[in-house]
Amino acid sequence: MNKVMFAGAALALFASTACTSTTKVSPVQPGDQKMSCAELENEFVKLEDVMNEADDNKGVNTANVAAVVFFWPAAVGNYMDADKAQDLVDKRRDHLMDIHTDKGCDA
Repeated sequence: MNKVMFAGAALALFASTACTSTTKVSPVQPGDQKMSCAELENEFVKLEDVMNEADDNKGVNTANVAAVVFFWPAAVGNYMDADKAQDLVDKRRDHLMDIHTDKGCDA
């Protein structure tokens, strides 16, 4: 009986790691207009990190392989979640780039 419970707990733990979650950003945030050029550039670096995380979650990784093996819709969900995160990053980057340009940070 203990072996069955242990196996069930192990399977539940493994299944719980089968989904990934990519960091989501809000395209427009309070205080964006007040950011300095240096703060804007720092935010661009952070957005690149989120974009890389999303790329990793779309590719072949342990969670996606487990999702395909045990419950293939989870793999599709992982991909769509990462894709949505990338779309939000693109929108935020465009918003911040407009502020960056308006402040004359390019000069």
